[in-house]
Amino acid sequence: MTTTGLDTFDTTVHETNAWLKDIMERLKSDNRRLAYSALRCTLHALRDRLTPESAVHLGAQLPMLVRGFYYEGWRPSGTPTNEKHADNFIDRVDDALPAGLDIDPEAAVIAVLAVMADRLDAGEIAKIARQLPRDMHQLWPEAFRGA
Repeated sequence: MTTTGLDTFDTTVHETNAWLKDIMERLKSDNRRLAYSALRCTLHALRDRLTPESAVHLGAQLPMLVRGFYYEGWRPSGTPTNEKHADNFIDRVDDALPAGLDIDPEAAVIAVLAVMADRLDAGEIAKIARQLPRDMHQLWPEAFRGA
C-alpha cells in the first residue's frame, strides 16, 4: 500500500478503496474506473435531489476523499431537482456516466445505494430515503424501501 506519510490521507484512500471494491463486487466487475464513475455519478444525482441541508448531512458522513468529489460542481441554489420517478433519476445518472463505459445505469445506482446503506448511519439513510419520491425507494436495499 502506498503511503502519503499523513495518516488522515492514508485512511481516506483506504476507505475510498474499500467503497470502490464493494461497488465492484456488487457490479461483478474488476474495473475500478467503472466503480468510481458509478459512485460519483450516483452521488451527484442524489446530492442534487436533496435539500442543501440534507446534502450537507450526507456529505459529512462520507470518507474525506469521496466527500471531495461529492461536492465537486455542486450548486446548492439549484437543488433539489425535481425527479419524480426512479427512471428519471437513473436517466440522470446515465447521462453523467462517461461515454464508452459498459455499465447498466440502474445496476450502478442500486450498487452505490447498497454500499451507502452498508457503510453509513442507518438513520441518515432513512432520512434521505424519506425525502425521495416513493417511486425511487425501489432503488434502495429492501430495509430502506418503506422509510
